[in-house]
Order: sequence, then C-alpha cells, then structure tokens
Amino acid sequence: MLLQQLFEFLHAGVTPFHAVAHAASLLDAAGFTRLEEADYWNLEPGRGYYTTRNNSSLIAWRVPDHAIGGWRITASHSDSPTWRIKNTSVTSAGCTRLNVEGYGGMNMATWLDRPLSIAGRVLVRTEDGLESRLVDLDRDLVVIPSLAIHMDRALNDGHKYNPQVDMQPLYGPEGCRPLTALLAQALGVAEEEMVDFDLTLYTRQVPTTIGPDGEYFLAPRIDDLECAATTLFGFLSAADHTDSACAPVWAMFDNEEVGSGTRQGAASVFLRDVLDRVYDAIPHSAQGMQRALANSFVLSADNAHATHPNFADKADPANPVRLGGGLVLKVNASQKYTTNALSGAVVKEICRLADVKVQQFANRADLPGGSTLGNLQSHTLPVPMADIGLAQLGMHSAVETAAVSDADAMVRAVDAFYRTHLRCLGDGQYTLEAAE
Repeated sequence: MLLQQLFEFLHAGVTPFHAVAHAASLLDAAGFTRLEEADYWNLEPGRGYYTTRNNSSLIAWRVPDHAIGGWRITASHSDSPTWRIKNTSVTSAGCTRLNVEGYGGMNMATWLDRPLSIAGRVLVRTEDGLESRLVDLDRDLVVIPSLAIHMDRALNDGHKYNPQVDMQPLYGPEGCRPLTALLAQALGVAEEEMVDFDLTLYTRQVPTTIGPDGEYFLAPRIDDLECAATTLFGFLSAADHTDSACAPVWAMFDNEEVGSGTRQGAASVFLRDVLDRVYDAIPHSAQGMQRALANSFVLSADNAHATHPNFADKADPANPVRLGGGLVLKVNASQKYTTNALSGAVVKEICRLADVKVQQFANRADLPGGSTLGNLQSHTLPVPMADIGLAQLGMHSAVETAAVSDADAMVRAVDAFYRTHLRCLGDGQYTLEAAE
C-alpha cells in the first residue's frame, strides 16, 4: 500500500506544480482546508489547513486546541533537475526543435535517447482575467538524440556536454503542428488565449521495483519527491495524535535545485509568514512566539547519496550509507547541512523510540558536497534543525534508484517525530517521551 502511494506521488509529480496539486489532493481527502494567502484566515482549533505559493510550494498545518507551545516541522522540495522550454519552435536540418535550458545540476547523458513529454502551467486569458492552468501532454512526444559514435569516436573516453549543442530536443519535422496547438487542445482553449507558460521536459518512465524480490525501485524524481511523499504520509498518519503542546507543520518548497532564492523557495519568508499568521490567528501571550520557536524543531528532508557499489572510494570510508539502511542523518563541518550534535542526538533518540534504523552521511574530506534547504530556512527561522534523507543511487539522473524498505523507515520516523513529546528545558537540554 505504501509503495503504491509513493509510486503514485512520484509519477504524478512531473513538475513542482503537479507535485503540489497531488499533495493538495491528499490533504483535501484528509479533511484539510485550502486557504489563499490573499484572503483573511479564520482558523478553528483542531482543524487542518494548507496554503500554496506560486502553485509550486505548499505548507500544511493543524491548529491545536490550545495555545501553541512549539512547532514540529518537516520540509522537503518539489523540484528536480530538468530542461525548461524557452521557445516552442526552432528549425534545423528539416527538423523542428524546442529551445531549452537546463534547470539544476544534472547528469546530462541520462536524458539522451529516451522518450520525453512536456508538462507545466499555462497562463490563460479568460473573461475574469488571467488563470493559471496545469497541463500535462502525457505522451511520448520528444527526444534528445545523441550523436552517433561513428561521428565521435572518442565518445566513450569522455564527452563534455554543451547544453546548447548536445541537449536540444527533437520535436518533429519542419512545418509540423506546433507545440502551442497541442497545449491549446489539451487545455480546451484557443491558441491566442494562451498568454505565457512555464513548461519543462520530463521522463515518462513509470516507477518500478527491481531486484530478485523487489528490494529496490527505479523512478524519475526520487530526489526529492520520495522525501516529500514519505514526510507527508508521516504527517497525515500522526495528524490526530501529535504532541499535544505543538502544532504540526508540513512544507514542500520549490527551487531547491537552483538555490532556493525565490519567493516560494526555502530561503524566502514563506514558512515564517505562515507561522506568524497561524500564531496571530489564535489566542497567545506576550513573548509566546519566541517561546514557541525555542521549543520547536525542523527536519529538513532531502535524499542522500548511498555508497555506490562500483565507486565505493567516492564515499567517506568511515560513514558508509547503504540502500535499505534506514533513515540517513546528514552532517557537514561547513554547515551545508544543519545537523549538529544536539539536533542529531534528538533525531537518533526519536528513531530509537520508534525502532527505526539510522545511518550517517558525510562527504569525503576532499570532495565538496551539495547543500539543501535546511541551512537556508534557518535564515528566517531560528529553530534547531537536522538534515535527514533516504539513500539513493544516481542522484540527479533522469532515473534514480532507491530501496523500498527505506520509504517505510521515513514514514515511521516522521510519524514518531510528530507524536513524540519533545521539550526544550534549556539551551542544549531536551526531554523526550514517546507518545502512547
């Protein structure tokens, strides 16, 4: 059941807009109410709510039946490396190509010679003004053809890919039906009613299990929709049984792959704006928000590199990360990850109480690693945080690999995170008590 739900999330989230729409449908089904940022928020105790920004980031929360004594927050991201369409028609050698540019750092070679489709949002002119509509052409539509090895004999000795030369997708023959016509047909509007768009390519491969007994799974966008989905499942499973003193929050941000520096990214004030509005909408005391923040905790959930069986020397030999090894706690001396001894100990204790295995990821000392959204979120939210994730191979490939059992570990860990009674007794001192 969990694997099926995860696969549905991965398959549906072809763009951040679609990932948010799918998450919203799960929240709707669980009884949460959608709020618009431009509207007045009248919040009722015991109810769940969510709001979106740019239709590509989403924050959900449940209002407790009393004053908020703290926040329990998980944060992930909705975007993955892809190719953004700049223009819908460029002709060359009797062919029509799309003009694209890269979004995020990717393994370019993995996008070659595979069927791709197009999805995103289109701004449509209506009688009432402009309306944003989701579109997914959901068919094998374009391909990025590789250059034959006969014309590049040194290809297997290493090739430096030029996005403008190597990675432009073939759409059809010169003079063929334009992409705008397909979009208009899919949306049921006239071409002239489409004002602008945010469109990207996506891999159509359906998530599938591999291994002699289906131990692993293969899918596009595992980074980071696996964490987005499993933290949401944990948030929903604990929704009615959370730590009574704290308000549970689930967040999914866009644009992590390009630095999070947008109004809907983790470096923005989106999360802090929501928390402030929630707090202002319920009874509270002087200094209450500051006290609540001091008694809060954030899990920044973004996947981690498993030790590669063909390239084990690329991993820190003292911190091997295994597929199927459970939750990954990520550490970095330069604070690219926010985990320190205090926040790491809290996560380890919560996982111990929930009987979830924990393994630690750290980069080799001579290999700089990437960063994630936790350290950026801390710019606007001064709350103890830890970076966690799940082990995977082929990160930023068009198709990635992870372990089936780890998804269950994340759901159970996040469920326990929301349920565990965690209290800050002072700077550097916590009490933890498992919920009954």
